[in-house]
Amino acid sequence: MRAGTAGDRAPFALALALAVALIGAVVTVGMAALLAASQARGAHQEMDRRSELVAAAATAETARYTDTVQSLAVAAGAVPILTAQRFAYLVSPLDRLNLAGAGVITFVAAVPPGGVPAAEATWRSRGAAGLHLAPAPGGSAEHAFTIFTRSLDGRPAPAPGADVSSVTVASAALTAARRTGEAALSEAYRLRRDQDVPESRRQLSFVLCAPVTDAVTGAFRGWIAMALRGQDFAGATLRQVSQNQLDVRLDAPGSGGETVTVASLRATGDGHRDLARTAAVAVADRRWTLRFAASAQSLPGGGPLLPIAVRILGGILSVLVAVLVHLLATGRARARSAVLTATADLRTAEAESRRQAGLLGAVLNSISDGVRVVDPEGTFLIQNPAARQMLGLGDGPDAACGTFHALLPDGVTPFPAAELPLRRALAGERTEPVEMLVRDGGRTEDRIVSIRARPLESSAGRPGAVAVFHDVTELRAQEAELRAFAGVAAHDLKAPIAAVAGFAELLTDELHLRLPGGISGDTAYYLDRMTCGLDRMQQLIDALLTYATARDRALQTEPVDLQELTAAVVSERTAHLRSTAAGDGETPLFPDIYTGPLPVVLADRAMLRQLVDNLIGNAIKYAVPGQPARIDISAHLRDGESRAWIEIADRGIGIPPGQHEAVFHSFHRAHTGGGYAGTGLGLAICQRIAARHGGTIGATDNPGGGTRIHLTLPLGISGEPATTPARRATTAPTPKAR
Repeated sequence: MRAGTAGDRAPFALALALAVALIGAVVTVGMAALLAASQARGAHQEMDRRSELVAAAATAETARYTDTVQSLAVAAGAVPILTAQRFAYLVSPLDRLNLAGAGVITFVAAVPPGGVPAAEATWRSRGAAGLHLAPAPGGSAEHAFTIFTRSLDGRPAPAPGADVSSVTVASAALTAARRTGEAALSEAYRLRRDQDVPESRRQLSFVLCAPVTDAVTGAFRGWIAMALRGQDFAGATLRQVSQNQLDVRLDAPGSGGETVTVASLRATGDGHRDLARTAAVAVADRRWTLRFAASAQSLPGGGPLLPIAVRILGGILSVLVAVLVHLLATGRARARSAVLTATADLRTAEAESRRQAGLLGAVLNSISDGVRVVDPEGTFLIQNPAARQMLGLGDGPDAACGTFHALLPDGVTPFPAAELPLRRALAGERTEPVEMLVRDGGRTEDRIVSIRARPLESSAGRPGAVAVFHDVTELRAQEAELRAFAGVAAHDLKAPIAAVAGFAELLTDELHLRLPGGISGDTAYYLDRMTCGLDRMQQLIDALLTYATARDRALQTEPVDLQELTAAVVSERTAHLRSTAAGDGETPLFPDIYTGPLPVVLADRAMLRQLVDNLIGNAIKYAVPGQPARIDISAHLRDGESRAWIEIADRGIGIPPGQHEAVFHSFHRAHTGGGYAGTGLGLAICQRIAARHGGTIGATDNPGGGTRIHLTLPLGISGEPATTPARRATTAPTPKAR
């Protein structure tokens, strides 16, 4: 019965699939036709829009040229006596106006036939040295001579004294401008100065002129005229606006009433130009005609690919839908089988997930490091036994919610809540290992744990955080014993070394008294080497004591004005230079130190002073030989963060490649030669102090040379920068420019 029913349904399913395919084909053809018509309308609208933009750009640009010439004419009329110097001053701003196509700007004077010698003498006296007025033959009633000229296109300016009245089209423009008192444009013609240009590069040009009248009496003085090349003007003005998608042709009326093509631009692409537009542009007293042509396929949205793609995709989609309908009509058994198979796979996956979860739980329960996972609200999701044991929370059902005291490694200062690794990880920050002293009332021993936290993205898309705890109590105890031994040894060595230094000084004085000629030769060398060795030993002992103190001394945190503290350190570091300059008259290399606005930070004042002193001292010491140290100290406050980012950049010799992390290790010295003394503990002390305050420190190359040290410190209570303004500190008598 079931087989017969399935066989009866097969013809119906096939007919239904063919009907769906036919309907899809009809809809696809109709949509493609509508889309093609819409694209054709869009191409025409885009052509109109682009033509209007190009015409508007041409109108605005020609108006700018006309206004420039008229403004120069008005300015020249306002000058009581126009000289070559004043003319050069008036036209000097044109160099910044970027007048494309402009070749020469000139002042043209009207001279009657009999007044040529007098005019020549007058204009020579006004700065036109060597001016020679050459009247054109023909007996003109009045001449128009170029007096002052300036090139605008980088080519040499033509010699003044040419008679413009001999050029018919230019003379007509001058006459029209004088008659109307407004700017006038000549007909298109070839400039005389372009006669030596190759034929392929010659262009039709125009003369744009405006009359110069005395601002007080209104008397006519002459003209300001500009030579304008048509092709250069159109190429610079119109190509950018047309975006190389329109053919643009600039036509102007000729002297005989005919239309002359002045300039033309060819769009990219070789398609058939099936769209055309025309626009008129008013230029002074004339009108130009802009003719546009374009291929509809080259305009945005006008290509034929989209309708073709719609037909192809619509046909494919129709076939796919028809096939899908056929499969749905005949595939009930297959669907049932697929559901059963999927159900079996789901059960298998669920069993595997339970197994993986059990394995993960066993791993978490067996590892010695503690693991804590929290959700965005801070609720604990996972907490293995090692974490509960380290934190003293026990194994009961409420162990995850137990309380303990989190302190800084000094065992006295409470750990800042804002600096807790899990809280920082929930804010999206990756924290490096941070040490915390854990104290629980039910346990006699405190424990020191190292915590590393990372933001966590769960499979459900809800962010959380994970922290890994490592018990370092025994390691820190061993290190404390070693530090105590080093501190005691360093402290006990201070007295013998001081005694040896004293005896060395007494020995030196005794030899000076007993030897008539003083100490010389090998004896002086041996004494000097002994004194230097004692000094280095004393410096090493002091550095060891400071290094141990930076680790073990309890923090006495308070709000510290970093601006004020830095200024005090800079003053102390440069005091010996001032005393040297005042004492022996020598001129030392004074460091140039710029300090920007620095914030108030929450820190141990003594340790922070040691950190700043070490960093500034290094920047001064490792300057380029023969050059003064240049140091920039600045700070950045990032929104929503409780720490300040501080940078100390110098222009010194820098850190060799590959040693930017190693310089913070104990006894590591990047520069062992070159006369740079040191113990290799300065930056290690800085790293230890920064870590004690929950911050970080690092070094990078400074662009342009030198080193850039960056560190983070917790902000003070206010979290605002100090009110002290940025300043530059130099120990030189007169501050020098940077």
